[in-house]
Amino acid sequence: MARRNLAAIALLSTLAMLISACGGAVPRPRSQPLPPVQKDPRPPVQYEVVPRPRPEPQVMHLPGLEGVIGANAANLLRQFGQPRLDLLEGDVRKLQFSGSACVLDIYLYPSGNSADPVATHVDARRGSDGQDVDRAACVEALRRR
Repeated sequence: MARRNLAAIALLSTLAMLISACGGAVPRPRSQPLPPVQKDPRPPVQYEVVPRPRPEPQVMHLPGLEGVIGANAANLLRQFGQPRLDLLEGDVRKLQFSGSACVLDIYLYPSGNSADPVATHVDARRGSDGQDVDRAACVEALRRR
């Protein structure tokens, strides 16, 4: 009996596969063309570009930096000699002076009061390990060399 049932199942399975293979492909529906794009009859909006005024740079005010802050590049070159680095990034100029005591970075920004960019910020560090040092002491040490 089990053989009979097994044979019947095999026969039914084979018939089911044969019948399913007889079916044709389902036709795809035809695509419809897209409607034409309607252009907006209004004229495009015109925007006026208004340049923003350049903000005045923040100026550092620390004791011992009086001859540096506010000085232009020519004045700084007279005080410290040739810089180790002279970099321009956009409208900012960075002068770097170095000696055995320290490395001094002076940042010059354009100012509304001057045609030349002037020093507004100073950073000072040890050349050996990059640790911050007193800015005024570094300025004084580099002036004496």
